[in-house]
Order: sequence, then C-alpha cells, then structure tokens
Amino acid sequence: MSKKKEILCPQCGFSIEVYKNPLPTVDIIIEIGQGIVLVERRNYPYGWALPGGFVDYGETVERAAIREAKEETGLTVELKGLLGVYSDPKRDPRHHTISTVFVAKSKGRPIGGDDAKQAKIFPANDIDVVLAFDHQKIINDYLLVKEGKANLCSIRG
Repeated sequence: MSKKKEILCPQCGFSIEVYKNPLPTVDIIIEIGQGIVLVERRNYPYGWALPGGFVDYGETVERAAIREAKEETGLTVELKGLLGVYSDPKRDPRHHTISTVFVAKSKGRPIGGDDAKQAKIFPANDIDVVLAFDHQKIINDYLLVKEGKANLCSIRG
C-alpha cells in the first residue's frame, strides 16, 4: 500500500509526489562486563531503552550507532555484530521506524546525555524497569545469542 500524496509547487505549480516512508533508526546493545547499558528517556515515549536514535542523512547505520552511543551514554563503542532489523510498524508510537540493532562492547561508566536523563548498566537477564518501544523483544533476542541459540550477523559496512 503506497502512502503517497501530491502537492503543488508554490512557485511553478508542478505536481510533486510526496511519499510517507518509514524512518531509519539504530539501537545498540552495549555490553560492559556482564551487563548491558540502558538509558532513561528524557522525551516521549518515556521509560528505559537501549541507546539509539535516528540515522542522519548521508550517514551509515554503523556510524549512526557509534554516534548515538556516544551522545546518549558518553561511551566509545566497538561494534561486534548485527543482532537484527526490527520493522513492526507499531514498534514506535510516534512513527513507523525500521531499526538496525547492533551489539557493541565498551568500557567505563555510562553517563546520560543528549536525549537520555541517565544511563545505567543492568544485567540483561534481570531488567526491573519498564522498557520503551520493542526493546524487551530485542533484549530477549540478544539473550538467545548469549545462550548460543542464535548468532550475530557480521557487519559489512
């Protein structure tokens, strides 16, 4: 189903097709020791989430993941692999987004920044906070990888 509409150029009257496409995003599971980093969201939808955000025009998803991790947690990360792509149109209540989810490793202590009120390390198999978006599903998939029941995909950039 195409979500296309047409608008007229105010200068010349030419008909321009405008498409309503899903927005590309990234999420990052950042491993530190035996835990993963979550951020408390400053903006709607509220709650805790994996660090992540929108991919900028002209930016690769890999670069966006590294940038978002730094902006929201203060951490420099090394991407280990691709967990998956999550595209349920209802995964984000604001828009239809398609998220490329990476697993990364880092060292240090996360500090909330940018869209994040705070950042903390949680044990991945015992998270006791309300998660935003579809991040519980993503973490469950990550746990399958940790248990050897699924594999990460390589990053080809």
